[in-house]
Amino acid sequence: MSTAIDAWASSLMDTYGAPQLELVSGAGATVTDASGKEYIDLLAGIAVNALGHAHPAIVRAVSEQTATLGHVSNFFATRPVVTLAQRLQARTGDESARVFLCNSGAEANEAAFKLARLTGRGRILAAEHGFHGRTMGALALTGQPDKRRLFEPLAPGVEFYPYGDTAALRFLVERDPGDVAAIFLEPIQGESGVLPAPDGFVASVREICTRHGILMVVDEVQAGVGRTGRFFAHEHDNVAPDVITMAKGLGGGLPLGAVIARGRAASLFTPGSHGTTFGGNPIACSAANAVLDVVDDDFMDEVKRKGELFSQLLWQLDGVNNVRGRGLMLGVVLARDVAKEMVTAGLGNGLILNAPSASVVRITPPLVITGDEIREAVRRFEATLESCSKGAK
Repeated sequence: MSTAIDAWASSLMDTYGAPQLELVSGAGATVTDASGKEYIDLLAGIAVNALGHAHPAIVRAVSEQTATLGHVSNFFATRPVVTLAQRLQARTGDESARVFLCNSGAEANEAAFKLARLTGRGRILAAEHGFHGRTMGALALTGQPDKRRLFEPLAPGVEFYPYGDTAALRFLVERDPGDVAAIFLEPIQGESGVLPAPDGFVASVREICTRHGILMVVDEVQAGVGRTGRFFAHEHDNVAPDVITMAKGLGGGLPLGAVIARGRAASLFTPGSHGTTFGGNPIACSAANAVLDVVDDDFMDEVKRKGELFSQLLWQLDGVNNVRGRGLMLGVVLARDVAKEMVTAGLGNGLILNAPSASVVRITPPLVITGDEIREAVRRFEATLESCSKGAK
């Protein structure tokens, strides 16, 4: 009988390359492969499994909802959907806020792109090196030429500004401020190596948008749902965006995205202007409500403390230049370009890692990871880094 890895290439399109492991189970921040070997998971499905694997609250919520009512489409109201929307609305502190539920971060950014178009203005500004998804509209907003090139021409009207450069952004806006519909940004650029916005930049974008009547769209797909120690990463800058996009950790492992718009942006969509078959599925929304039950202020304070511990321990390692990010969204900047090698070598040491670039290892574990697991993960990280650095000499 062939393994899942053996059958992968003959049954799935070659978009990811051949996987190195077949995972069969997980609990908390630990996953187990088909041979029974355990790994500390520092990727969490790319910042998705906020409560880790097999969290009892999610298992219970999904099981009960599946046994009660499954998919019914958005022609009907269900309590899990309305409850989730109300809770996300409350997170903004603005009663004018309205929520659109979808299936992924890319879909959330597609919807935000369409909201920008509905303003009647023609230009959208997005950050260089930013990542907003791989569907055609989201890709048009993604400031990474290598990802865009094969699929051009993309949707017109998008211009790119240097991330964190207020003067350059202001110059682009003031060329024709009345025609700028939206400015998109991530408070931390995850796919480019966990790059936090410079101090004051997010607030300066808010000021520019307010002055010129531009929608401020903040992509919280990776940084949201408590990952940085606040529910939204932009809260660290004390700003209120017009539009927030989110996904990943929201569903706790189930496909779920959301767009939260407030003020005039909340009324731009009208019946028939946008939609999704599966968005707001009551099963996924039940999982999200279970996540929000757990991710309260005390939980997020603990995430902040765990992130500080992780960062402090990683800073002490030979071969680590610096550690950037917030909470449990960290980028470990290495002295040598061995991050890709560490992903492979880490598996041998029972560690699941990710390398968004040659010199950066991204750390986005389940938010429920324990202090003991963090210390053990750093010990394994050190051994992995040492072996890869020796090989690079």
